[in-house]
Amino acid sequence: MKILIDGDGCPVVYETILVAKEYNIPCCILCDTSHVYDYEGVETITFPKGADSVDFGLVNRIQKKDIVVTQDYGLASMCLAKQAFVLSQNGLEYTSLNMNELLTKRQESKKLRKMKVKMKNASKRTREQDDAFVDSLIGIIEREI
Repeated sequence: MKILIDGDGCPVVYETILVAKEYNIPCCILCDTSHVYDYEGVETITFPKGADSVDFGLVNRIQKKDIVVTQDYGLASMCLAKQAFVLSQNGLEYTSLNMNELLTKRQESKKLRKMKVKMKNASKRTREQDDAFVDSLIGIIEREI
């Protein structure tokens, strides 16, 4: 088991690394050249900027029972197909049971944005969201080790 982080815009990189170190699980951050990560004991793989370059790089590296941290539903779906555990930055575990609904919502939002419908802005990240993420990550690890 290893933890792979979709590092492009991920607000819980540091929390993920702390949990990985606590459980002695290898951790890898994958990002494009617009991000710079340098954490001791954590592998960072940087990809050229481009549509989905990080996503495909991540999918090509995961194995069954790895844990992936991402907020990208499309990437989450590909990781689930490879039998990885996938967790959002807010602690939602993506599963085959909730993925279709999430992808449908994503498609509907994309249509609304194309129609220039004003969307609600994301609210500021809270400590409670970070705590929920850490609890979910630990839950997956303890369930699987």
